[in-house]
Amino acid sequence: MTSNETISGTSILNDNDFVNCTFKNCSFAGQDLSKFNFETCEFFGCDLTMCKMENTAYSEVVFNDCKLQGVEFGKCSKYVFSVTFEKCHLNYAVFLKNNLKKLRFTHCSIREAFFAECDLTQAVFDNCDFDMTNFERCNLSGCDFRTSWNYIIFPSQNKLKKAKFAYPGVLGLLADLDIVVE
Repeated sequence: MTSNETISGTSILNDNDFVNCTFKNCSFAGQDLSKFNFETCEFFGCDLTMCKMENTAYSEVVFNDCKLQGVEFGKCSKYVFSVTFEKCHLNYAVFLKNNLKKLRFTHCSIREAFFAECDLTQAVFDNCDFDMTNFERCNLSGCDFRTSWNYIIFPSQNKLKKAKFAYPGVLGLLADLDIVVE
């Protein structure tokens, strides 16, 4: 187990259990991080593009200014997944059956991503771009989309009770109605 360390610039990890560690400007693109455990860790400016994360556990982990493009978060541990994303690139990411309750996404690019059967109850999407992202059979109750844009959400396929939207983004809820709004 590695604990209380700052790891920077490395692309090879010699351990798979990390507690209270900080990762700075590391490149793990394309690596297999399956069955790794990260507890109260922070990632700053790291590239985790296309990483494999089967049964990877994230407990109280913060990703700040990281590239997580093409990551299949649906393969991460279903029991331990508590993260925050700040200024991250989550383009092409897949969230499948994840428990994302109260998760916070701040200033993120979440383009062409896919959320399916996720519980996003009370999640906050603060200033996020959702261009061409799909939400299917998700619980979006109490979610806050007010400062985000380019989302298209089909109310017939998702739970939206008490979700928060603002104009003009709210028009993304009308996309499947084939109507004209002027």
